[in-house]
Amino acid sequence: MSEEAILSRKLKKALQLLLFQHHHLPGVKGWELRKALGKDYLNIIRILNRKLEELGLEIKIIHELEDENDFDKARFYVTFKSIPEELSSWRIDELAILAISIAIIATRNSVKKQELQEILKEKFPDWKIDKVINMFIKKGYLEEKDDNLYIGWRTKAEVDIKKLVESIAGYKVD
Repeated sequence: MSEEAILSRKLKKALQLLLFQHHHLPGVKGWELRKALGKDYLNIIRILNRKLEELGLEIKIIHELEDENDFDKARFYVTFKSIPEELSSWRIDELAILAISIAIIATRNSVKKQELQEILKEKFPDWKIDKVINMFIKKGYLEEKDDNLYIGWRTKAEVDIKKLVESIAGYKVD
């Protein structure tokens, strides 16, 4: 088999792994890509990412641990480069709740759900806060563990958290 045919086969396999949900989270871990594609899996991902850019998509790599050089433990997702207008069906108050929640959690690493609800009560009705927070937990933007809220997998994949916090705070964050 020619090198071009091997590369084509690996690109197709990589795309299948990235698009089909294997576990309760979408995307795929780096070690799974390495197992299926070989040691050069990061190069395959770079090539595939260039091809996906033409379609308005991109591959995001989310490091779940602090080590940003350990790609085997990272999770790889396919996302939109920019969200099309027809997909942005959320109300402005729901987006505000999400933005505030992400900013607070990002600055503290986690927050008690009840504490976040108290902060949000200053601007939003009680019934809406609980409903919207639960919706964002279900969609993966927020994660709940032991009554604490954390940044969810989807926020890590789709939101530039640093830029969001900077725009809310009004100054550059290191």
